[in-house]
Amino acid sequence: QKKIYWPKAVGGCVPAGGDVASDSYNNLFRDAEGLRRLGVSHYRFSLAWARLLPNGTAPLNPAGLAHYSQLLARLRELAVEPVVTLYHWDLPQRLQDAYGGWASPALPALFRDYAELCFRHFGGQVRYWLTMDNPYVVAWHGYGTGRLPPGVRGGPRLGYRAAHHLLQAHAKVWHLYNDHFRPTQRGKVSIALSSHWIKPQNMTEKNIKECQKSLDFVLGWFAKPIFIDGDYPESMRSNLSTLLPEFSEVEKKYIKGTADFFALSFGATLSFQLLDSHMKFQQLESISLRQLLYWISSEYNNPKIFIVENSWFVSGSTKRDDAKYIYYLKKFIMETLKAIRYDGVNVFGYTVWSLLDGFEWHRGYSIRRGLFYVDFQSHDKKLMPKSSVLFYQKLIEKNGFPPLPENQPTKGVFPCGFAWGIVDNYIQVRLVVKLTVDTTPSQFLDPNVYVWDVHQTKQLIKVNGVFTSKRKQHCVDFAAIRLQISLLQEMHVTHFHFSLKWSLILPLGNLSLVNHTLVHYYQCFVSELLRVNITPVVALWQPMAENQELPVSLAKYGAWENPETVQAFVEYAKLCFTNLGDHVKFWITMNEPSVKNLTYTAGHNLLKAHAKAWHLYDKEFRRSQKGKISIALQADWVEPACPFSKNDQEVADRILEFDIGWLAEPIFGNGDYPHMMRGWLHQRNSVDLYNFHLPYFSEEEKKLIQGSFDFFALSHYTTTLVGWEKEDALKYDHYLEVQMINDITWLHSPGRAAVVPWGLRKLLKWVKSKYGDVPIYIMANGIDDDQNMVHDKLRVYYIQSYINEALKAYTLDNVNLQGYFVYSFNDKTAPKYGLYSYVANQYEPKPSMKRYREIIDNNGFPRPETPEVLCPEEIDSCPECHFFRTRKSLLAFIAFVFVAFIVTIFLISYYSRRVERRYK
Repeated sequence: QKKIYWPKAVGGCVPAGGDVASDSYNNLFRDAEGLRRLGVSHYRFSLAWARLLPNGTAPLNPAGLAHYSQLLARLRELAVEPVVTLYHWDLPQRLQDAYGGWASPALPALFRDYAELCFRHFGGQVRYWLTMDNPYVVAWHGYGTGRLPPGVRGGPRLGYRAAHHLLQAHAKVWHLYNDHFRPTQRGKVSIALSSHWIKPQNMTEKNIKECQKSLDFVLGWFAKPIFIDGDYPESMRSNLSTLLPEFSEVEKKYIKGTADFFALSFGATLSFQLLDSHMKFQQLESISLRQLLYWISSEYNNPKIFIVENSWFVSGSTKRDDAKYIYYLKKFIMETLKAIRYDGVNVFGYTVWSLLDGFEWHRGYSIRRGLFYVDFQSHDKKLMPKSSVLFYQKLIEKNGFPPLPENQPTKGVFPCGFAWGIVDNYIQVRLVVKLTVDTTPSQFLDPNVYVWDVHQTKQLIKVNGVFTSKRKQHCVDFAAIRLQISLLQEMHVTHFHFSLKWSLILPLGNLSLVNHTLVHYYQCFVSELLRVNITPVVALWQPMAENQELPVSLAKYGAWENPETVQAFVEYAKLCFTNLGDHVKFWITMNEPSVKNLTYTAGHNLLKAHAKAWHLYDKEFRRSQKGKISIALQADWVEPACPFSKNDQEVADRILEFDIGWLAEPIFGNGDYPHMMRGWLHQRNSVDLYNFHLPYFSEEEKKLIQGSFDFFALSHYTTTLVGWEKEDALKYDHYLEVQMINDITWLHSPGRAAVVPWGLRKLLKWVKSKYGDVPIYIMANGIDDDQNMVHDKLRVYYIQSYINEALKAYTLDNVNLQGYFVYSFNDKTAPKYGLYSYVANQYEPKPSMKRYREIIDNNGFPRPETPEVLCPEEIDSCPECHFFRTRKSLLAFIAFVFVAFIVTIFLISYYSRRVERRYK
């Protein structure tokens, strides 16, 4: 055949056309071995019209006939069902030259003759036939736009004419089989139709109709004549006028019903590639296979559906670990399963495209779609299994996605004294303005004198120049505290975690100016927490957007890059310990320092500042205040994108060391940075001429930092997938040689945070394996959600699922877990994250707050038969005391009645004696 339409070679490194590609013709047994390894039940392949009939008509090519006979025999040996396509875009060149291809009305009859030859020679071994693949692409892009072979730019009119002939050809072949071959061969015949999915820009009636029109113009163009009434969709008829050919009534009856099942092709061939923009009718293209399946079922009278082509693609440079391909495949198969289970769609088969890499038409060799990798430059074209082979192989073995035991919810409770907390990082922001506390002035604190204007303004008017004395400030003057305390009590939490404002407590960065009003406010706040039995958990510093929440003078002169910031932090810590330590027994030096925004020098100084603050507390305050102190690190889990890939596992280990180990290893490990981290930086600096210097600690500094903790505090929100194969430049980190991957089957929040509960359990096990049986507190765990979501379902699911995974870590993995804190308290300070909404100056509890409270009250997820656990601190030496302790309200009422009775008797007796004296 002439190859006038093939794309040029990519970079000159691969063949220019599809003449050889993966060379399946000469590697039949190689391909069959791939099928055996996968364990598939069926194999779809195409007969080449040009190989069997090089001229399009007789004579028959014996070599082509022998090749397909041998392939079918091998499939029979493997017990693999063949699904055979008669025409997959490879029209014999003579038919194009002599007739003009599918633009000619002569082609349907010639196609029928070719099909009859195939049925006679192969029909005894084939139960599923497809007349042609994706007639939309053949007609529209082969004869309309010219983007695909044969490259005829005939415009819409010629495209619609070609489609007309393709439909006639398909019908002829179906009737041929039905009349002459079905009685003996007992097979089924259909046509592989490709489609996209489209969703409305907005849920308006007009946009929904435009979506219907888009599907009509692509899938309905061929599906409606075959599956409904033999004619084109009404939307095409009304919009295209004379452009669209017409079927006679006889032709309509002849075409209607010419499919024994609905053969669907969905994925990279059409979606987002070969769908012209005007075919979307200004709506949004989507890759939702489930919704398309449901639409087909509803539109075409619930046909039996066979998905005969589905997958996505990866870059042409990807060799073995095709994570992106795996997660698209996982998404599509999951959606198919949901369509069957939940939507009642009659899907009876699924086919991945394709067995091996090949020539991808207009994309050439720039993408790969195979399960097996092919080196197109090699002579033998040996197959190498990609990670997707292992994924699909295991999926076939399990026949889907059976629930894994380790992912099932567990029952049990946490230990006595478990810390149940809530986080509000920004509690101080709305309360502090410059050096004063933004509350309503108390009458005892305001020195001004006012008079009431009862005649005109009806308001208080300040009398200028007249002042009165004021008393000392008291905690009751801060009205805002009472509201927050009442909300915390409503939640039943035992701990409340918030951060102090270094920049406001010491505005100049040193002790020359102290915001005593704010310090007093914090004193009041923590004392009020203790009064209602809520333990304050206080962080000295947490980086915020503005100046990293450092005093301006420190931020201006290098922030953590400046060694003087270390000593400034120690002085600040001492001030806080001195003023708040009598009430605070649970300290965090630094809360969630962001390693993404830290230089290595800044991290070095930050670690020294933490260690010095810890030793300061340990030597000067611990004995009298009896508290504990540590650092809280952000610790999201990192999972290898391809679970079978050693390379991906190495990348995941590397990222964990850079994200968590960088700050954790010096404190909880050996006093120095992770060996992997230092080795990687040395390699990168020497090979790629980077200049990233990781400082060294002196031996004295190592001793200072190592062991400067009382517990391991971490914040965890999500899980990330990573791989080593470069696929998406926008998500590739060249410095760490890591590709970020997205599992599109995971549940995601509106802010695109993945909800992966099992990642928390893996993280907790990792911390234990790295740093021993250290007490662990989950200091923050939460998810954003749409504020308009009334039922708050995502956050409810998130909280109970993550807590359940934490319970598994405690009960099954023996992780020394001491506490769990939800992020965040309310939407006012952390929009979209709060357990309380904040609307019109009112706080309202969300369903997630009530669910969290229920878990707290149960101390986990107790089994129904589990007896109530009486924690040690509740046990009294007097067993009878439990009767009185649990009936306090009743006893108080009895006491009141008794006192009232005594007083009444006394009064009656007293007045009776007075009356007797008067009469005497």
